[in-house]
Amino acid sequence: MKALVTTNYGSPEDLQLREIEKPTPKENEVLVKIHATAVNDYDWSMIRGKPYLYRLLFGLFKPKHRIPGMELSGTIEAHGSNAKSFKVGDVVYGDISAYGFGSFAEYISINEKALTLKPYKMSFKEATAIPHAAALALQGLVDTGQIKKGQRILINGAGGGMGTFGLQIAKLYEAEVTGVDTGEKLKMMKEIGFDHIIDYKKEDFTNIKQTYDLILDAKTTRSTFNYLRVLNPNGKYVTVGGYLNRLFPMLLLKPLISIFSKKSMHIVALKPNKDLDYISELFEAGKIRPVVDGPFSLSEVPKAIQYFGEGRHQGKVIIVNK
Repeated sequence: MKALVTTNYGSPEDLQLREIEKPTPKENEVLVKIHATAVNDYDWSMIRGKPYLYRLLFGLFKPKHRIPGMELSGTIEAHGSNAKSFKVGDVVYGDISAYGFGSFAEYISINEKALTLKPYKMSFKEATAIPHAAALALQGLVDTGQIKKGQRILINGAGGGMGTFGLQIAKLYEAEVTGVDTGEKLKMMKEIGFDHIIDYKKEDFTNIKQTYDLILDAKTTRSTFNYLRVLNPNGKYVTVGGYLNRLFPMLLLKPLISIFSKKSMHIVALKPNKDLDYISELFEAGKIRPVVDGPFSLSEVPKAIQYFGEGRHQGKVIIVNK
């Protein structure tokens, strides 16, 4: 089978498309023929080994996962002796990061718990765009942010996968939603229904007079105090990712903030595939739809990862096996 292989930290251009042996599923695994996969922050960081702290996860001196990729949709081709959840021919999708990586390939053997059945109405491209980003948005807004009807919400990094799902989930609660991003994404954001749009290259949302009940952030590039300034008295700031030098101070300051203010700061620890069945129901009801960028072919993965890393993508960057 074909797969994108990395042996040393470097640039996306260092990824090599190779012919390698097709995997055999272990007792709790299923063999999946991958129809589509997606690019995520983990891929961008894993291939470059940056930020350097991530090497504690990915390997100190070289990547411990030869094949990147953490989302997929595909068809079950075989299963191990103890894998009972699916039968051959079932179509599945999921975020596999809790059990490993390796979706930048034609096949993968992965623990059956990493996957769920794909709804019939959902295409393979749509399916692979959903698990990670939609779960981040749902857990950030609902589980952690405890969103309430009619709130004023800001989403930073609004033109990516999490941000576009975040808008749609917030609209289920009749929220007024402001999106922050830049470039070609701004037109798309207007088209999918953001009430207000801020181009971060022209305006810093932490320096304007507008305040928010809930901020959902995919970037976290500013200081904790800057975010506190634009929260309402009972407002919540929720981050799903960003610069580590901003996240650590937030963790340290969080107890003090809760003593002196009713505002609160939160960092989402994603639970992969949590509520994915509910997300599937929202899709089937026409209440959420992924914004898909691409698709790219497997041979174009290095270019797709660089495109993602430069922040030029809209929604989710999708890879298909043709």
